[in-house]
Amino acid sequence: MIRPARPADAPAIAKLLNHWIETSAITFNPVPKTETDILEMIETKAAAGHAMFVAEDGGEILGQASYGQFRAGVGYRTCMEHSIALAPGAKGKGLGRALMSAIEDHARKAGAHQMIAGVSGENAEGRAFHERLGYRIIATVPQAGFKFGRFMDLVLMQKFL
Repeated sequence: MIRPARPADAPAIAKLLNHWIETSAITFNPVPKTETDILEMIETKAAAGHAMFVAEDGGEILGQASYGQFRAGVGYRTCMEHSIALAPGAKGKGLGRALMSAIEDHARKAGAHQMIAGVSGENAEGRAFHERLGYRIIATVPQAGFKFGRFMDLVLMQKFL
């Protein structure tokens, strides 16, 4: 089931995100998320008219996706950027596709014109996933991220909604 994230989901979402923060270069962020961070994220996105959704199965959170404005300023009000993460072992069940559909539909209804994905240059699987959903690579920012003692490229991908 795909549904909007609720405050009660904060511990599970933090655990999900922290797995990837602590073990991978999928995100350049090296700092684990707290439950308070997640609560603030849910509230901030809702207040801005954006969204965070979760994939839930039998009460277990197996994935999350959210979006917000790509850059600050009224000139960017129709350009959104998203984040998506699935629990280890949850890939291949259609949850990622369902989460992306939920945030893209929400963004489209809210007046968004496009969605941007910022994918680690070391995340070939993430790029392939986005390509299957109709995103195309529009730029690579060399050495934009730093984690685990090394610089990594950021691949920007775009889809018009």
